[in-house]
Amino acid sequence: MEELIQQLKVVQATAFSLYLKAHNFHWNVNGPDFAQYHAFLGTVYAQVFESIDDYAEKIRSLDSFAPGSLLRFSQLSKIQDEVNIPTSLAMISKLAIDNDTLIEELYATDALCDTLNQRGIQNYIQGQIEAHEKLRWMLKSFPK
Repeated sequence: MEELIQQLKVVQATAFSLYLKAHNFHWNVNGPDFAQYHAFLGTVYAQVFESIDDYAEKIRSLDSFAPGSLLRFSQLSKIQDEVNIPTSLAMISKLAIDNDTLIEELYATDALCDTLNQRGIQNYIQGQIEAHEKLRWMLKSFPK
């Protein structure tokens, strides 16, 4: 069970990093399609933010404590921080890569849940996979 707890912590931290980057880009996007990007990025960060609390609750349900500090999130996250302000299209490309990283971690979590017969957590994780796969095609549609 400890492996699942640790994997959920990685997922929570990775989701938090995706949320923070999307929120940063929402604040700082500019250019001729500002309104479209600003609105889309607002939707992305809001949806991802909602999941962070749910991951923490799954960790707590396994009788462990959820990470909650920036230091701990940065140690656990599979997504690199962004300190520059890229172009709007580059923002979308970066989020697409980061979303794929989160999807990989969600699939790893799903496999662990299957092995450990944790159907309730697995059901939630599969819903998150579906949500992030939808986000994947949306993010990849921008540059076309």
